[in-house]
Amino acid sequence: MKLCITGGGTGGHLMIAESLVEAAVADGHEVIFIGSTSGQDKKYFEFHSSFSHVYFLETSGVVNQKGVQKLLALWRIFKAFIISRKILKTHAVQATYSVGGFSAAPASFASLSRFIPLFIHEQNAVEGRLNSLLKPFARRFISAYDTNSVVQGYPVKSAFYKTARVRKELKTIIFLGGSQGARAINDLALGVCGELQKRGIRIIHQAGESDYERVAQEYHKQGVEVELYGFTKELEALVADADLAVSRAGASTLWEISANGLPALFIPYPHAAGDHQYYNAKFIVDNTLGWCEREGDDLKDKLLHVLDEELEDKSKRLLEYSNKDVAQKMIQDVVESIQ
Repeated sequence: MKLCITGGGTGGHLMIAESLVEAAVADGHEVIFIGSTSGQDKKYFEFHSSFSHVYFLETSGVVNQKGVQKLLALWRIFKAFIISRKILKTHAVQATYSVGGFSAAPASFASLSRFIPLFIHEQNAVEGRLNSLLKPFARRFISAYDTNSVVQGYPVKSAFYKTARVRKELKTIIFLGGSQGARAINDLALGVCGELQKRGIRIIHQAGESDYERVAQEYHKQGVEVELYGFTKELEALVADADLAVSRAGASTLWEISANGLPALFIPYPHAAGDHQYYNAKFIVDNTLGWCEREGDDLKDKLLHVLDEELEDKSKRLLEYSNKDVAQKMIQDVVESIQ
């Protein structure tokens, strides 16, 4: 099978793309990628990936633009749509999988225009606008939050399953603000690091590149030892080492740490579109798999309370809930659907 994976913009979408190409190539399929020059697409796939070919087209988001800027964004998408049609024809693509984000628009519409079956993965509990628009025309619409989804679960890189384990006691905590960092999580870590050190709890912290220096200086002032990163692509190893996470609730990070059996206190990004990070985390809380606290609430007291909670039950439930081989099942569903 010749497959096109499209979408991106943010790391969450791109991690799904990475999981899908890993599964598809392992089954002997040829996969190309169509993304954008904007966002993080090139950072992820320009030089190191399992795709046979990668294309980055000049596009940008439309939803938050106004006036002339919105018209320019639509014009760029139209030009990328024309280019995508040619790419799909050149590679004789038989199916397209959209992982969402503004990067997905040109190739998704191009696929429909060429009568190529379109498959969509929705990563959040709240549907994205592009996915909602394309949903009626898609061959499949896969969502971990939808009990009617043909494939249940969320596609996660195999490394998170390979190192999965039950957490029984809190020896190491990891603070995850995402690739861009999160000031609220960074400040929370700095506010509790003294107490964590007193308790003998090791600290791993991904602070984000823009806030790295400030955070490093504060840890130094307090005399607290920490394994500190601005940005790292070694997330799998860091997650495997931790016993509790404090994290944003972007879908990929949420499901990756869940697949690893790592309990977490989620602090949703308050300005996410449709407040989707809160609803992602709410799904976890409603299934008694973790904790969630809004930014602006008393985060320090909440975290100190969680430190005394029982981890083993949450960890076991996460491992029982996580569905392995979701990416493989999604690829197999494509193969069966187009045959």
